[in-house]
Amino acid sequence: MKMVLLSGGSGKRLWPLSNDARPKQFLRLLADSEGGIESMVQRVWRQIGAAGLSADTFVAVGEKQTDIIRKQLGPEANLILEPSRRDTFPAVSLVAAYLHSIACVDPDEVVAVLPVDPYVEEHFFQAIQALPGVIRKTGAELALIGVEPTYPSSKYGYIIPREDENWPDEDSLPVASFKEKPTEEQAEHLLKLGALWNCGVFGFRLGYMIDLLRERGLPVEYEEMVRQYDLMPEISFDYEVVEKAGKIAVARYNGKWKDLGTWNTLTEEMGIRQVGQGIVCDQSVNTHIINELNTNVVVIGLSDIVVAASPDGILVTDKAASPRLKEIIKGLEPASMSVERLWGSYRVVDKKQLDGGKQTLTKIAKMDAGQSLSYHLHLNREEVWTVVGGSGEFVLNNEFIQLAPGSVVRVPAGTLHSVRAHTDLEWIEYQLGSVLDEDDYIQLFTEWDEIKHHCRIGSA
Repeated sequence: MKMVLLSGGSGKRLWPLSNDARPKQFLRLLADSEGGIESMVQRVWRQIGAAGLSADTFVAVGEKQTDIIRKQLGPEANLILEPSRRDTFPAVSLVAAYLHSIACVDPDEVVAVLPVDPYVEEHFFQAIQALPGVIRKTGAELALIGVEPTYPSSKYGYIIPREDENWPDEDSLPVASFKEKPTEEQAEHLLKLGALWNCGVFGFRLGYMIDLLRERGLPVEYEEMVRQYDLMPEISFDYEVVEKAGKIAVARYNGKWKDLGTWNTLTEEMGIRQVGQGIVCDQSVNTHIINELNTNVVVIGLSDIVVAASPDGILVTDKAASPRLKEIIKGLEPASMSVERLWGSYRVVDKKQLDGGKQTLTKIAKMDAGQSLSYHLHLNREEVWTVVGGSGEFVLNNEFIQLAPGSVVRVPAGTLHSVRAHTDLEWIEYQLGSVLDEDDYIQLFTEWDEIKHHCRIGSA
């Protein structure tokens, strides 16, 4: 069996910490067993490793999230890069094309697909490992995982099974229909019918998906799928495939499962009351502070609330009202002021529009010891770097400059440059230009050894 984690979404329900550059699954907010904190994707990856499944697991991730997922999961994770965000049907199609034409997976092998951020117990992955047997015994086109409900929730979708005395597998049930986010009254009725929560996990034979792509006239070769990806229909796998399939089985999972998609559900499982600077008084019961700013947050006499602060904004919400957040902030311009990269992180502290069409941006960047940037240039902006901590080495048009606190380096537009951190390195970066865009760069070399070799030849 091959397993695929789908890593998508913009994370607006956990604003202001989550944004397009750092969706919710990458927030380090969950207490781990060693006294530290981890993200949702790190927790799932750890569980997958404990189940012995990591070598056969692939992560489908947007190209802009490559750095952050590499940093959190390490270089051993198998990544399949999505050229753009399209929805789950294009993502699963891309994965199928990769497994078929690049990984050369047998068409009869079962592929299990699941979200990257479920909060589950370890035996959840045993249920996933049973999906190949379900498909083999029943001949189903798709096999799903259904969670035994603990209450009549209106937040989740439901899988409704049907009775079939001749069903050939005692570990699964045939699926009659689906119901998406019913009212609580409807949910109570569904529970009486034996309905299960739909946790978004499904399995299929790889050959089934490849045949489906061919029937729709879509490419099954990975390189061609990448070229045509932006032309793929922007639709969910549920709507495009699941609801049209002829024979679907569902296997029951009886254990903990939760979608940590809102502040109230996330804080229930954090395991810690506070992240970052601040004070919560003893009279404030069931109150959480999550603070990424370098200033104190103090809560006195308020219970059942969340205070979340980041460079993107500050949120104070009653926990019961937090699911409304996405609706409330709909008109806000997304900021993405705090960004995590493979080499470290940066935080935007100021951005201005000047007269005459110029823009300025100031950010504080932190690079981990031993990390480096590519050798690159920007066409539309100049930069001024001021080192405030640590030591490193800067290269500017083939010339090497040693960095220490107080060092200042000016980088004109069109100038090749890079940096490597000897120790943890921190600098203030001021940008000035007509366009201040993360995509405004031309890259020459990516590895520091390549950069050093090129610069020595160039300066000889």
